[in-house]
Amino acid sequence: QVQLQESGGGLVQPGGSLRLSCATSGNILMFKAMAWYRQSPGKRRELVAAITDEGQTNYPEATKGRFTISREDAKNTVYLQMDNVKSEDTAVYYCNAIKIGAVPSWGQGIQVTVSS
Repeated sequence: QVQLQESGGGLVQPGGSLRLSCATSGNILMFKAMAWYRQSPGKRRELVAAITDEGQTNYPEATKGRFTISREDAKNTVYLQMDNVKSEDTAVYYCNAIKIGAVPSWGQGIQVTVSS
């Protein structure tokens, strides 16, 4: 089972920036796609950003233009750059990895709090 380890969360002021990292225990190239999700209390887990093994990215309207997902294959790591954050971005953020023919892998989650 591949392990995913998130880091970089914490407290950030509205309008500020934060970068999350997700390190995989295996070769990142084995995954067809990787993504970030988030979940806040009382809400369903939702997609934040996704990137394929070919570098194609996908963002929902809530994060488009503010968040950027990227990958550094040499470090087996995926990043989420969060800019111009808003209070509604407060949530637990989860890293997700999709491998063809296997159950998706999830990280344990990391808290991001946007507050002044």
